[in-house]
Amino acid sequence: MRRLIKIYDTTLRDGTQGEGVSFSMEDKVRLATRLDALGIHYIEGGWPGSNPKDLRFFRRMQDVALKQAKLAAFSMTRRAGGAAESDANMRALLDAGAPVATIVGKSWDFHVTEALATTLAENLAMIGETIAFLRPRMDEVIFDAEHFFDGFRANRDYALATLQAAEAAGAHWLILCDTNGGTLPAELVAMIQAVKKHVRAPLGIHVHNDAECAVANSLAAVAEGIGQVQGTFNGFGERCGNANLVSIIPSLILKMGLDCIPETNLRELRDVSRFASELANRKPWSSQPYVGDSAFAHKGGMHVSAVLKHPETYEHIKPEAVGNRRRVLVSELAGKSNILWKAREYGIDIDRDTPDSRRILDQLKMLEDQGFQFEGAEASFELLIERALGRHRAYFELEAYRVIVEEQNSSQEPVAEATVRVRVKGILEHTAASGNGPVNALDHALRKALEEFYPNLKTMQLLDYKVRILEESKGTAAKTRVLITSGDGEDTWSTVGVADNIIEASWQALVDSVEYKLRRDESARA
Repeated sequence: MRRLIKIYDTTLRDGTQGEGVSFSMEDKVRLATRLDALGIHYIEGGWPGSNPKDLRFFRRMQDVALKQAKLAAFSMTRRAGGAAESDANMRALLDAGAPVATIVGKSWDFHVTEALATTLAENLAMIGETIAFLRPRMDEVIFDAEHFFDGFRANRDYALATLQAAEAAGAHWLILCDTNGGTLPAELVAMIQAVKKHVRAPLGIHVHNDAECAVANSLAAVAEGIGQVQGTFNGFGERCGNANLVSIIPSLILKMGLDCIPETNLRELRDVSRFASELANRKPWSSQPYVGDSAFAHKGGMHVSAVLKHPETYEHIKPEAVGNRRRVLVSELAGKSNILWKAREYGIDIDRDTPDSRRILDQLKMLEDQGFQFEGAEASFELLIERALGRHRAYFELEAYRVIVEEQNSSQEPVAEATVRVRVKGILEHTAASGNGPVNALDHALRKALEEFYPNLKTMQLLDYKVRILEESKGTAAKTRVLITSGDGEDTWSTVGVADNIIEASWQALVDSVEYKLRRDESARA
């Protein structure tokens, strides 16, 4: 039996500390469910004692049935001089309802005396009493030894004492943290070897990437017997980021022969990676190992000739193993497998060698060339397939729309108003509506025109709206991509639009969102 390594994802908490990374509450719910489906063991949802959004997320997740993952809530130890029973962070942690508590405590004496401004003995008491308080109240308690490797270098005995305090109080896991991210692999391995002589509790690793060693350090720790690896998707995180789980997971399975997520789920890795990037409104890293567009790209000459004969000549793994694909410009078949896999996911049965699959692929390539990306817009992709197959039915036809933004004086907010003329079931509807912005006004006007014919649209609402500039060098004339997330209380879905005009891109995404809702409800009734 292969050794099992538990994967602990902290994208929703530590990852959001990265510059430019922000998730709405609904984003966090969607990403958590995708991580669960992938087979992640622990999902750290946030710090419920630090902000209202994280607390709302945990309450929302109480209605979400996770299949594999355990939801973890993060917090610090009790405050210096206080009691765990009356600590506000402890109350928020219990109110969150997550089965796992992850407690961060100082293991570097310098941080204890300077940052916490307390004594070394009190810090040990804070660790022990916090974990002892939570131990009977939670399914699992994990101790994150913050700045452990820096602390070990500065005061070996005290750093070990913090681990021993957590272990004595009943911590299920002791996580060694390279919080500043400056430790190199050989030094990290030597310290782990020393730790194993003093504690018996299971060990985990949590490292940052400030010396570009986060993935290497995580894998080196596993080779030394570490049983849990913490990190984020795409390496999101503060400063230079956290250990990148997108690189760690396939390395554990394919390179080290260990178990973590189910190996069959690896083919979803690229999709989940890009899904996380889209929700974070960040452009995917094209050269990202394993899943990037360039990871298995070959351009001309000897490389292409060799790869077409034997792919292993220039590829360290099969790209399909992680959901990626080989990119060879002369190959007409590149990308077909992805289309067929997605079609099957949506219940659409098409054959590889039919004109249908070729037509879908051609349409996809044309749209991607225009700037469309469907990784985070599954609803638009499903509609694309339906249109390419000639199965799409328009629920309404646009005659015209107009959006006006008027600012009367600087002391008042601008007023947005939209008018829409659409033909629905042969009837021309002409409506107008206002909103707190042009897209909001357009959304209201379209819904107003349609709800009399399709009352189920009243349950639908726009949950999130993201804009990405695709051609930065063109300034205000740049093409834009709009990603809209909608929901109806039962499901959430995302749609995409691309155009030179941001209003037109928004209209495309709005129309897809409405049509997806109507099509899905109609299919459910059939």
